[in-house]
This record gives sequence, C-alpha cells and structure tokens, in this order.
Amino acid sequence: MGIKVEGNGSNGGDSTKESVPEVLSVLERIRLNKTQETPLSTIKNVLKLSNQEELKFTRENLKKIEERLKNVFIEFYRKLRHLKNYSFLNTLAISKIMKKYDKIASRSAAKPYMEMVDKSYLTSSDEINKLMLRVESTFVEHFAGLNRSKGMNLLRPKVKKEKHRITFSTGFFVGCTVSLVVALVMFIHARNIMGADGHKLYMETMFPLYSLFAFVVLHMIMYASNIYFWKRYRVNYPFIFGFKEGTELGYRHVLLLSFGLGTLALCAVLINLDMEMDPNTNDYKTMTELLPIFILALVVAILFCPFNIFYRSSRVFFLMVVFRCIAAPLYKVNLPDFFLADQLTSQVQALRSLEFYICYYGWGDFRHRQNTCRSSDVYSTFYFIVAVIPYWSRFLQCVRRLIEENDSSQGYNALKYLLTVVAVCLRTAYSLNRGNIWKVAAWVFSALATFYGTYWDIVFDWGLLHRPSKHLLREKLLVPHKAVYYVAIVLNIVLRMAWLQTVLDFNFKFLHRETMVALLAALEIIRRGIWNFFRLENEHLNNVGKFRAFKSVPLPFNYDEEEDRDN
Repeated sequence: MGIKVEGNGSNGGDSTKESVPEVLSVLERIRLNKTQETPLSTIKNVLKLSNQEELKFTRENLKKIEERLKNVFIEFYRKLRHLKNYSFLNTLAISKIMKKYDKIASRSAAKPYMEMVDKSYLTSSDEINKLMLRVESTFVEHFAGLNRSKGMNLLRPKVKKEKHRITFSTGFFVGCTVSLVVALVMFIHARNIMGADGHKLYMETMFPLYSLFAFVVLHMIMYASNIYFWKRYRVNYPFIFGFKEGTELGYRHVLLLSFGLGTLALCAVLINLDMEMDPNTNDYKTMTELLPIFILALVVAILFCPFNIFYRSSRVFFLMVVFRCIAAPLYKVNLPDFFLADQLTSQVQALRSLEFYICYYGWGDFRHRQNTCRSSDVYSTFYFIVAVIPYWSRFLQCVRRLIEENDSSQGYNALKYLLTVVAVCLRTAYSLNRGNIWKVAAWVFSALATFYGTYWDIVFDWGLLHRPSKHLLREKLLVPHKAVYYVAIVLNIVLRMAWLQTVLDFNFKFLHRETMVALLAALEIIRRGIWNFFRLENEHLNNVGKFRAFKSVPLPFNYDEEEDRDN
C-alpha cells in the first residue's frame, strides 16, 4: 500500500512539495476502527473512553488493515455470488412452474412467459457480473500479487473433498479401539483383577487419570455424530459457528482424532494394568506409571503446535474460543463462546481429573501410587473452584448479554447458572463432609437447578413445548419424525435426573465409587451431545426465519467528513 504523488511538470520540484501536504492532509481525518475486541477495549467502553486511535503508518497497523480489507473483499464477493445464484434459482423455479402449468392445463404459455422473464431486469441485467469482475481484478492485483490462481482460490475456496485415507484411517482406529476394549475385558477376567489386592488402590489413583481420555473421546464421538446429522438435515453449522470457509472438520475427521486418542489411551491402560509391585523394590515401574502424563503431554503439545499439521486452523479456533470463555465477560459473547462454555459445563469431571494430574504427579509418590490429594485442604479448595469455573464463565456471559442486548431472558438464564453454581458447591461440600445439613441443602438446590435447567433446555434452547404450535413442538422441524423430539425430551429429563445421584447416594456394591462417578459423567456428556443437535437446529431455523443469516464485516477505518463540511 502506498501513495503516489505527481507534480505538474512545468513547475518542477517546487509544485510537488506543495502538493504533498495537500494530499496527506486527508490522512489526518482517518481513524482506525478497532473492530477486534480486546479486554482493554471493553474496559474503555465501560469507562466511556474513545475506542478509536489515530492511524499510524506502522508495519503492524498496515498489516492489520490489509488483512481486514482482504476479508471485506472476500465477504463482498461471496455475497455477490449468492445474489447471482439467487437470480438463477428464481429463473429456474419460474421455468419449472410454467412447465408444470402447461402440463396440467394443457396450454403452451411457458414459452412466451419465459421470453418476458428473460427480458426482465432479473435475468437481463449484467451488473452483478461486471461487479464480480471488478472485485476479482482488484483483489488479484492488491491482495494476491497479480497471481490470479492464488486470488481466485481465496475468493472461491474449493469444497473440501473427503479423502479415502481419512476414511481408511478412521476405520483402522475404530477397529483398534474395539479390539483393545475386548482385550481389556478378557485381560481383567482372565487375571481376576477385580478381586486383586491392588484393585482399590488402582481405582483411586490410576483410574481417574485414564478416565480423562474416556471423557474427551466420548465427547468427540458425540460431536462427530452431531456433525453427521447437522449435514444430513442441512443445518448450516459452519456459518453458525463462524468457521472459515473450507476449514471446518467433517465427522470423519473428528472420529479419526477421537478413536486415535482412544487407541493410544487403551494401549497405555493395558500396559499399566499390572497392579502388582516389584518384590525387590516395592514400587511400580516408573515408565509405566508415567504413561498417563506422557499421553496428556502429547495431546497438549499437538493442541498448541504452531505448525500446519493436525488441522491447525481448527485448533487455533478452539483455543481462541476457550480463551474468550475464560476471559468472560471482557469479550462480546458470540455463539461459539457460549456453545463451548456449555460443553465445558458437561466436562466438570474431566477438569477435576486434570486437577488430580497436577496433585498426583506434582506432590504425590506415583512410584508407590501414594498421594495425599483427598486429605489436602488446598486440593479440596480447588475441587470446588474447578467445578464452578465453567458455570461461572457461562453466568458472566449471560450477564454481559443482559447488559448489552437488554434481553430479560438472559437474566433468567444467568439465574439458572447461578443456581447451578450453588448446587455444585453444596454437592461438593456434602461429598467431602457427609453431613445431614449439607445433604438437605445440596438436595434442594440440586433439584431446583435440575428442574430449571430441564425446562430451559426444552423450551428456550430447543424451542419446543410451546402452546400455540401443533403437538407442542415447533412449527418448523427439520427431522420428519416427530417421535424423535419426544424421545429427546424424555431422555433429557432422565439424564438430567441422573445428575442428582451424587446427592441421593444410589451406590452399587459391584461398582467402585470412581466407576460410578465416571458413568454419571459419561451420561452427562451423552445428554450434552443430544442437546447440541436440537440447540443448533433451533438456531438455524431462527436464522432463516428471522433473516439473520448474514455476516457483516466492518471496514478497518473511517473518515471524518465534518471538517470537510466546515471548510
């Protein structure tokens, strides 16, 4: 980007010097719009300070402006293509309607009518094509270095084709996971591990470490199934989530990652399942005891890997949304932010497993499978905090939306999460203290949070059970079978009730307490997976019905014309 200033040849260099300030004076009234919100900009807005800054021609600012202008051109070109397709589809629809009319009425009205349509502005105008050509030439010249192939790939990204190696790899890891699960069951049965002396110690130390991967894998499988059904029923999830076109993951990609992680974790479980100590040293093998943290470190390293491998754009998007959830309410709340925060509320047990990792390997004697985590006051304090963080983040998001959008429903939603925070704290206190007062308080608030959450899920998030509509469902449904919605409602209620088990203490003698906790956490993840489909279906129908399916891209700067008017 540059400014070219030419002088009048007859006046020589003096006229050039005189004309430069006149041209550059335009830049004095240009202000850079900070369209990307930051915590600092939020604080400035609260304090009612100016959120604009003078345009400084630094390399960093110019790079930001160029990137924003590039996005503006891409989005504008995409809308032009939609408008062109709209014109074509309408013409095609009229043609088919007239053919059907001629067939039923036994008339020949299609030809003269279509000639009239062809002469109309809808089909005869060439303004869109001319404008698209101008955008293409401008974009290729200024943003693609005159490389037309590169520029057109940005303006018209190619549809991602499913590769056979993805399908093959997914099937391979699915087979490995199933085989390892069967081998694990046979190994436990053949060696009678459930009745071994070290069984209780293993369940209290190693099981919480490996259960973390089970929670993550199950959640990814549910998300993959969501993607499959969203595509099948044409829910525009890439637009709703704001994925960059062509970078969204398909269900096969998510299944590949989930079963790959599952295979890795199950291999480590089989290696680590020998619960007998070395008789000479009275400890376990260091390498096998460190396997869980090795796998966790590998997953974290891949997640933060800066190189363009393992779906880098999706990883960056995920990390950005996680950061925005943690930094709530300092960022404007978009759908991906509160959607991921809701996912995290169903992964409380996984977050507690992460806390146990830190305590077990940081302050415990993992060689002898000994730790003092359960009796530590610091661990107990963070046991509360870790469980509350997702709900508190979601509560702050609702408060910000209540203030910005002045929507009373967000206040009621915030109350739902505040009730859940109180219920989780009381349940945690009861699990640690086991007092009757804690039990009654935990039961009351857990019941309130459960019934409130169930009502909100079905009526507001799913848009179901409204009186004016037929069969108490929405007027528009994407799934043709209405029974699916009724089954989903019943499942949501039943799985929500399972949340109360930690207070009601329905214990089974053949199940260890850690196994029971893991099963309840898995049920909550399954409930969240079911919730995801209907929540996004409702969002998609609202976007279409209320004409909200558009994307606005602000310009990187504005020009103050008031001074020109004064002059």
